Amino acid sequence: MSDRPFKVLGIQQIAVGGLDKMALRRLWVDTLGLSLEGDFQSEKENVDEDIAVAGSGPLKVEVDLMQPLDPEKKPKVHDPALNHVGLWIDDLDAAVEWLGNKGMRFTPGGIRKGASGHNICFVHPKGNEELPIGGEGVLIELVQAPQAVIDAFASFSS
Repeated sequence: MSDRPFKVLGIQQIAVGGLDKMALRRLWVDTLGLSLEGDFQSEKENVDEDIAVAGSGPLKVEVDLMQPLDPEKKPKVHDPALNHVGLWIDDLDAAVEWLGNKGMRFTPGGIRKGASGHNICFVHPKGNEELPIGGEGVLIELVQAPQAVIDAFASFSS
């Protein structure tokens, strides 16, 4: 049995980026049929984002359609096109503390409010000498699951 004080419950989101958010919307919303649920802009994160969703209720999955506000600035939300994967976490504070103690490297910014209103933090794609555990080339967003999501996943494991 692991001493891990948290669970990864499931996929919360995937984020895809491109230079033309309308082209992303044509694919994901108009062609594949996902629903638009919101939008988000942040100069600090260099992003103009539409939030599309597949499914409904507490187990819906976001597909964030991201275009950079300035393609020359960082972060380059369009490169790579599959920007990051978000994971529902049942106890984000415990996860960040435990993973940090194990040598996980996080991006700057710590735990903060994300585009969808949930607390989030990011695992850096690459470890370094001081903190050797990273996302093995993938940016990973850890997302605090609200109680309804925790309960929904628990109902399937009973």
